[in-house]
Amino acid sequence: MKKAEKIQLIALGGVGEVGKNLYIVEIDSDIFIVDAGLKYPENEMLGIDVVIPDITYLLERKDRVRAIFLTNGRLDRIGAIFYILKHINAPVYGTKWTIALTKERMKQYSVTADFREVNMRKPVHFPQVTVSFFRTFSNIPDSMGVCFHTSMGAIVHTGDFKLEQSSIGSHFLDFGKMAEIGNSGVLCLLSDSINAERPGFSGSEALAGEMINDVMYNSPGRVVVSVAETNIYRIQQIFNAAVETGRKIAIIGKSFAKIIELARQLRYLKADDDLFIPVSHLKKLEKQNSVLLCASDSFDPLAEISKMAKGIHKQHHITSDDTVLIAQTPTPGQELIYSKTIDLLFRAGANVVSIDKKAFFSGHGCQEELKLMLHLMKPKYFIPVHGEFKMQIAHAKIAQSIGIREENIFLLDQGDVVEFTPKSAKTVTKVPSGNVLIDGLGVGDVGNIVLRDRRLLSQDGILIVVVTLNKEMKKIVAGPEIISRGFVYVRESESLISKATKMVHDTLSSCMEDVSMDWSTMKQNIRDVLNQFLYEQTKRRPMILPIIMEV
Repeated sequence: MKKAEKIQLIALGGVGEVGKNLYIVEIDSDIFIVDAGLKYPENEMLGIDVVIPDITYLLERKDRVRAIFLTNGRLDRIGAIFYILKHINAPVYGTKWTIALTKERMKQYSVTADFREVNMRKPVHFPQVTVSFFRTFSNIPDSMGVCFHTSMGAIVHTGDFKLEQSSIGSHFLDFGKMAEIGNSGVLCLLSDSINAERPGFSGSEALAGEMINDVMYNSPGRVVVSVAETNIYRIQQIFNAAVETGRKIAIIGKSFAKIIELARQLRYLKADDDLFIPVSHLKKLEKQNSVLLCASDSFDPLAEISKMAKGIHKQHHITSDDTVLIAQTPTPGQELIYSKTIDLLFRAGANVVSIDKKAFFSGHGCQEELKLMLHLMKPKYFIPVHGEFKMQIAHAKIAQSIGIREENIFLLDQGDVVEFTPKSAKTVTKVPSGNVLIDGLGVGDVGNIVLRDRRLLSQDGILIVVVTLNKEMKKIVAGPEIISRGFVYVRESESLISKATKMVHDTLSSCMEDVSMDWSTMKQNIRDVLNQFLYEQTKRRPMILPIIMEV
């Protein structure tokens, strides 16, 4: 291993926010990427499908990127990998299930990649660093942490983790490996902060399984279940409970069905074929013998169940003899969606059981679990990541409580660079960072100006002014006609529209007396006159779009 002169850690996403994880470990001239995730848009991002990190910094140094490491298969860890691989040619390392999910997600993009399955017992060697891996437990199988062994000490990224002591799946936190890494000397730890504000431990998956069994046994009618599509352990528990209670399962959603089929093929899910029935056959079964399984994603976690409750779903509606099981925990910021959907379900007459009411089940560790990780790793420096800023601060306080000095803890914003040398560690500069917005097939073609226009349209609507002129005769041939969308209802505002039309007519007549008759000046004059008039009359500022045609 060559001696490193300088190590830099950069977060291009995943700090000050939930999701969009992308971290850079830069060792002299070599760059390594940990995770490439997406997040779903905030309310003001109108029409945006997903948000991914700005990778300008990486694109300018793409020849130096040596590898990409994915800690698990959740979209907040893998959702932007297609974008990176379009521009950067580097091998992608991950566990078996992470790679399988990533390949499945990438089928819609014309991107190829060099995927390499990691072996927990075999490190990967590069000229200046050796990279090893350790198993973690989260609500998605095959989660892992990544450790970069450098001449200055180890750089450790935990990925998502929680402490699970029950027999769920075949993977647990690898305490032995983590203690070994900690004893060998950890320079810096980057650790998940999502539940840093929650005391105690997250609920055991075994307890969640017992609750699912109880619901299946005690429900006299159909059971409708909503579950996170990547929570394979929870899905297995639903399968087990259905078998024990003699119920058949119908799966809603093609992409969800594909993930379940993939998990069964790779033996992450175990279920016989006769457990499942097509959704179209569900009505032929007695209700007490059926389970309707719905997928959830982070963007609209209860979309399918919400449609059923409103009576607008294409195939199924919630009825008074249904039991609806919300078998998932809302991520930060989704609490309002859950509350409104549950209210809709009660209005539809359903018996609603939310698994989160009796215990807090999450794939992310709470305060005592975060302390355990810190104790095992014993880092010299600490960077709380993956969480809103308040969560990062809470995690920093946990680190201080176990003896890590405040000056050795770095609270990062996107783009901040922490530089380590053999003698010091400090925040040195900031690199380009931010959001790349994806709308349909467009990647990055919707910027702040487009979002501003969408916000204006959503607030006060649009007013289109159409007029036809004869430039030679300097006269109005047709119009002006005013079309309103989202501003006022024309039939109830005839006086307002009539006055606005006259003002446009007078403005154009005045403009045509000018020798040049400049189109852009005429349009701007129309905007100025209408803007002032409409604000005085309505206190609204619609977008005004003049269209001038010439004959």
